[in-house]
This record gives sequence, C-alpha cells and structure tokens, in this order.
Amino acid sequence: MRQTVEDHEKLATPTSLYVHIPFCKSRCFYCDFNTYVAPNAVMSDYMTALSAEFAQLADRAREPLQTVFFGGGTPTLPSLPLLERMLTSLHAHFSFADGAEFTFESNPDSIDEEKLRLLRDFGVNRLSFGAQTFRDRLLLTIGRAHDAQTVVKSVEMAAAVGFKHLNVDLMFGLPEQSLTDVEHALEQVLALPIDHVSAYWLKVEESTPFGKWRDMGQLPLPGEDLEADMYERVRERLQGAGFAHYEISNFAKPNGTARHNLVYWRNQPYLAAGAGAHGYVEGVRYENVRKLPDYIARLEQQTSPVAESFPVSGREAAEDTMMLGLRLAEGVSKSSFCERFGVALEDIYGEQMARLCEQGLLVEESGRVSIPSAYWPVANAIFEKFVTVGGAD
Repeated sequence: MRQTVEDHEKLATPTSLYVHIPFCKSRCFYCDFNTYVAPNAVMSDYMTALSAEFAQLADRAREPLQTVFFGGGTPTLPSLPLLERMLTSLHAHFSFADGAEFTFESNPDSIDEEKLRLLRDFGVNRLSFGAQTFRDRLLLTIGRAHDAQTVVKSVEMAAAVGFKHLNVDLMFGLPEQSLTDVEHALEQVLALPIDHVSAYWLKVEESTPFGKWRDMGQLPLPGEDLEADMYERVRERLQGAGFAHYEISNFAKPNGTARHNLVYWRNQPYLAAGAGAHGYVEGVRYENVRKLPDYIARLEQQTSPVAESFPVSGREAAEDTMMLGLRLAEGVSKSSFCERFGVALEDIYGEQMARLCEQGLLVEESGRVSIPSAYWPVANAIFEKFVTVGGAD
C-alpha cells in the first residue's frame, strides 16, 4: 500500500508579508485583480485600516521579516504623505531581518524622485515596474496609462536614486502583437539597469473587457504557435544576456532572484494584509474581504478582515509543494519534502515520477526533482499528475 502524507505536517513560522494596495489610476483591459479607482480620502481611510490590520498581524510575526512585498493595484499611486504614513506604521509593527528584501510594485507613471527617495529611506530595496510592452500602440490596446518612454525614465530614475534591484514586467500574446514587437521590448529591457525580468503570457479572464471582447470575436490574439515562438525568443535573448531562467516566467541576474516570490513557489507560509489579500499561516490559507467599504468597516470595528479561511491538509500541502516547486529550475528537494511531511517523496509520488522520468518530462538529480526547461511551456500538463494522488488508498 502506498504511504500517505501526514496531516500534521511540520509548520514553519511566517517570515514574509504581502501587503495589497488596491488603487490604480485606471483599470487595464486584461486585469481582474482587486483594484479600484478611488479619491484621496478613500485612500486615506484605507491607510488607517491597514495600520489597524498591521497591529492585528504583528503578534503572528514572531520572527523578523525576511521579505516584504507591496503589490496591487499600484502601491506607488498614493500621495507622498499617505505613503509615509503607511510605511511608518509598517515599521512600528514589524521588525525586519538584516538583509531583508523589501519590494514595491509600481506603474511607471505613478513614481517620481521624491517618492523614490521616500521608499529608499524606509528600507525599500527592490522595485518592480509594470512595463508590459514598449510599443505605444500596444500599451493603448491593453489599456495602460503610460507610454514606453515613461518606463525608461522611471527605471533610470530609480537606478539613479540608488535602487540596485529592479524588475520589469513584460507580457506576450497581446492582441495584434508580433514577434518583432517582443524582440523590440527585449532590446529596450536589456538596455536598462535591471537585474530581473518577469515575462508572462496574457491570460484572458472572463470578467474583464478582454474576456467580453474575446467572446464577441473582437480580440485578435496571436495564437498558440506564435505565442510559443514569443516565449522561446524571450528565453533565448534573456539567457544570452546573462539572466538565469530560474522560474517558468522569471529571469534574474546573479543575486537578483525575487526572494519573496520564492516563498510562494516553495509553498512556504506568509502573512498578508489589505483588501482581498491572501495569506498562508499555520497550515491555513485565508482571504480578506475584497470590497473597500467592508474592509475599512471591519478594521474600524476592530474585528478581523478575514472573509474565509481554509485549513490545508497534509495531502493538499504536498500537492501544492509539487505543483509550485516544479515551476522552478531548482525543482523540489527530496530531503526538504521528507522533513516537512514525514514521508519520502517517492513513497507518495513514486509511480508518477517514474512514468514522467521515463518520458523525459521529469529529471531526478542531486536530490531534486525538476521539469527540464524544454518542457516548461507544457508544465501545466505535468503538474496535473501530482494532484489527488497523495491520499489514502
């Protein structure tokens, strides 16, 4: 009989924090994130509520934070005084480990030198800019509020202020995007002082304008074959320029990996704050209320903003560990898996691993299991083999 994963997995103390800032200047046509266009007064109320949630979470951060990530939305959209108030509250409630990674996402048109200096002075040491493309016509097509030159100026300004860890997001598979457009974006990116690139396929979500236009037959997408060519070109160019392809959609120069995102991919615990934020602590995944009025009201009433929580069984955690870990070039460590779940990886997934290794879709070496990079474009089909096989017979 196949062994099963223990339901009392070894739980780690969270040393990472995600903070959701749900404000944007405008909504992109592909976005289904929890974001709002809101006046300054609403942003101010939100910062007050966020500070109250920081106070609630502080007791759960029993060790100094190793990574902090402000995402959105556009975390750099609020005014300078609001940013300062938020960051002051953050530091009042949490301690940071030496060398902690502190990331802020930013849209290129939402940042200036004054905000950059403020972020730097409060310990932010990594910025992630949502460029998506460097063709102005494509930026208009996807509903972005900035032009290509603003991306260049913002990244160069951040470097001049002293930021050494800078990421640029790219997207491919956009409507009417060509391989030449992708090559142009890569040329622009490689001319910038950055050490990380995230390159994502466009995913058309049902609830977005793109979803409606697709259903109406009015969204001219490139198609799977051309998207595959785009992905391969991104890989070739970035790796040729010294970026390691360490995760399916992410590339980094030496010492430039996104440490906070590695927490997700290694299925490690993390705290989360903000409207609609998702956290994972003590074997429980939770989601805060999404709507701004509800979130603000709960914190005003000094109650928890958590809307739902889901205990994660050992079996589910093992599946998540495999599916997320196999996104990484490093794959899944067999010794770490055994230490966490109290059972050998082969005893749970031996049949699946043997079959996939025989097909060349999986490799085992140096105590790790990983997907060869050639098969990353079809990784989802490999992930599926590790779902619902860890339970009792």
